[in-house]
Amino acid sequence: MRRRLGELAQLIRSKNAGPFWLTFDVMFDDPEIYRQVRDQEVLSVERVAACYRQDPASVLVFAHDTALAIKVSFPRPVSSGSARDTDVFGGQQYAPLMDFTVDLSEATATRS
Repeated sequence: MRRRLGELAQLIRSKNAGPFWLTFDVMFDDPEIYRQVRDQEVLSVERVAACYRQDPASVLVFAHDTALAIKVSFPRPVSSGSARDTDVFGGQQYAPLMDFTVDLSEATATRS
């Protein structure tokens, strides 16, 4: 069964990681769903880079198994607070990640 990441994650957020980087946290409360998202590489460097029009070489993706979380970071297109900045805190950048899709196993799909 195919589901949206926004339906499966407990929390998806974005924020500044200093004035020049954005960071995204995707957190789960179900270990099995987290593992399926991680193992399918739903948040791969290539997919995130294409979505946010970034050079894949500048995108970092980290899976934190103990925290059931995946962190993504990449440089901001313009520095925070600059004249061309449209989101000074970086808090509105997470929305495209919500539509990434996950293929859940049948057993997991019936639980979620």
